[in-house]
Amino acid sequence: MIKITADIEGMACGMCEAHINEAVRNAFRVKKVTSSHTKKQTVILTEQDIPKQELKSVIAKAGYEAVEVSSEPYEKKGLFSLFGK
Repeated sequence: MIKITADIEGMACGMCEAHINEAVRNAFRVKKVTSSHTKKQTVILTEQDIPKQELKSVIAKAGYEAVEVSSEPYEKKGLFSLFGK
């Protein structure tokens, strides 16, 4: 699983978050997408990496600007990992 974080300019409210989430869901196969206008950030969980330029293009078409996009491996943390190793 891959976690992609995009820093977004132009989000002002919950509707902005919803527009970005919908645009990402319609363009790519994702497990989860959440946006926060207060953090100016969108976080995407997906099985397959999304090319940065394609993601920036989809966000631009929705009326926002992705200024920075980064990705990292993501491992789901379950309840029992708290007591771990």
